[in-house]
Amino acid sequence: MSAKANILAKLRKSLEGTAPVADDYDVALVTRPWSYPAGERIARLRQLMEAVHTETHLTTTAEWPALLEKLLADKQLPSLLIAPATAHGAQLAAHFAGREGLPRLKAYDRPIEEWKAELFDDTPASLTGTLGAIAATGSLILWPTREEPRLMSLVPPVHFALLKASTIRDNLHTVMQEQRWAAGLPTNALLVSGPSKTADIEQVLAYGAHGPKDLIVLILEDA
Repeated sequence: MSAKANILAKLRKSLEGTAPVADDYDVALVTRPWSYPAGERIARLRQLMEAVHTETHLTTTAEWPALLEKLLADKQLPSLLIAPATAHGAQLAAHFAGREGLPRLKAYDRPIEEWKAELFDDTPASLTGTLGAIAATGSLILWPTREEPRLMSLVPPVHFALLKASTIRDNLHTVMQEQRWAAGLPTNALLVSGPSKTADIEQVLAYGAHGPKDLIVLILEDA
């Protein structure tokens, strides 16, 4: 018997003769204090995210590619990593198509082993979508997929994230219930409130230690 099987067998045996306890958890404890009028969710999310050095912008589904183009120019970013198989990746590629003088769009469309050095050493920025956001904590929900893997939001120094305003919810419990997280989770389900930071060394706050040093959220306000 393997060590894993042995541990599981001991755990199961320890439950013999016991009776399950009814779950009388009061959901209101994690929902009622963290509920907001729909019209206040965007403002609260922006306030909390900007308090930890996240940059936020309001835009629309039609206008965000032009805004992103301007931000790339303002920040002098020469290239941007995108997932061309996603709807937003295809939209941005169409916006850039046939135009001169724009940052180069890099496609994450091959195994990491084929271009690891380029990703880590020569990819200054990336764009990903989000699953939604949580107003109570000022957090984005990232749900990595095969088309848009975790490395896209982890490695480049600047991370642009697209967020539909209609997907902002009051609290984590509401998100988990509405989206049926219990039915299946990816390897990484992430809550991100700001750029990477640490104060491990002499208690001096530094950004970019374990991920992007800049997080820029484009909030799409379409109804």
